[in-house]
Amino acid sequence: MLRILETHTPEADTFLSKLKERGRLTDESILKTVRRTLSDVQAEGDKAVVRYTRKLDAPRISAKELKVSREEIGEAYLEVPSEFIDAITHARTNIEKFHQKQLRTSWMSTEPNGVMLGHLIRPLRRVGVHVPAISQLLVSSLLMNVIPAIVAGVEEIATCIPPMRNRSINPYMLVAASECGIREIYKCGGAQAVAAMAYGTDTIPSVDKIVGPGNLYVQFAKKEVYGHVDIDKLAGPSEILVIADSTADPDYVAADLISQAEHKADSAAILVTPSLGFAEQVKTAIEVQGASLPRYDELTQSFENWGAAFITSDLVEAFVFANEIAPEHLELHIENPFEWLGNVQNAGAVLIGPYSPEAVGDYIAGPNHVLPTGTAARYASPLSVDDFLKKTSLISYTKTALEKVTPAVVKLAEVEGLEGHAAAMKIRFEED
Repeated sequence: MLRILETHTPEADTFLSKLKERGRLTDESILKTVRRTLSDVQAEGDKAVVRYTRKLDAPRISAKELKVSREEIGEAYLEVPSEFIDAITHARTNIEKFHQKQLRTSWMSTEPNGVMLGHLIRPLRRVGVHVPAISQLLVSSLLMNVIPAIVAGVEEIATCIPPMRNRSINPYMLVAASECGIREIYKCGGAQAVAAMAYGTDTIPSVDKIVGPGNLYVQFAKKEVYGHVDIDKLAGPSEILVIADSTADPDYVAADLISQAEHKADSAAILVTPSLGFAEQVKTAIEVQGASLPRYDELTQSFENWGAAFITSDLVEAFVFANEIAPEHLELHIENPFEWLGNVQNAGAVLIGPYSPEAVGDYIAGPNHVLPTGTAARYASPLSVDDFLKKTSLISYTKTALEKVTPAVVKLAEVEGLEGHAAAMKIRFEED
């Protein structure tokens, strides 16, 4: 199930190149469909949203049913166990606590010459969150996208969740949203939901930014509406890379690779280790553990498509290799892992030691699990409070301070051929 490759061999180099291309959105047929959907929703509003939702999710839904009612939220509470609400509360508390540490405040500095400079920091007014809920219930993704916006102080948060065939939204999703204080929930998903949030309809007012996971149709739609609204990032398939040495527990490593591979057939689960013997132990453990899991077909396809163990000469090379892949999740199952943190350059999240599995980061630790994928960790960061804040520069000069810099501004403006800029400086001192 898990292929084992020596680094710097043709087979390993080919697979590595394939891994590094995972973040590219290039499907022209999907793009064509998405553009048609966006155009229809922009032109027809609710009518198009309902038409696409009937076709893809709930055949009998009407425009009046698009917005979830308070009664539906109340009924959802009757269908979920109290243990689920306790788990949501635990996760929400940790996520809030972590993201509150990211808050910024406006600031202003005063120079001796009277110049005042600063940043005015304000939350976005209205944000849209898209969360899938049909093939997979992404309760944790709802929390991770909504809570940073709440902590940032966003006034209005609209959440789009695709309905089931009976025109209702999964009760676990409704309760999770409600526990976060979200009341504006719409029964639509996919490209049509992205379009509705971007352009606005009679039922769904437009937003300033769209965040949240989704399939390729959702990602293409977010890419197309960017500029009309802001987006978080283009999310590719999930991925984990584990660096392990011979001191690691092969059963733990196998379990963590499986936990990522079970998402979908396009998930990547990579082991990097200097020990061939350890890689073979992990391969055997994956086969044993995977056989008893309900999503066996998904994880089997995932390992066949994107699973591999790379054998390096030593740990130094293992980190160089990992930085090249720039994984979404990086686990360190090595002796003295904190001593190696300085070797990590590119990773969305680093999970350190045998008792920090990717699963605890996904659900309850607190840091955001919306992470850069497809080598984007080379330049991108996890979703954070910053994604829901905007900064306005503040500039105030006194006459004396402006006079001192006027010659420099005039010279730069004249070099650029912008005489109007130069004149705007000089006119303030002509009488003098």
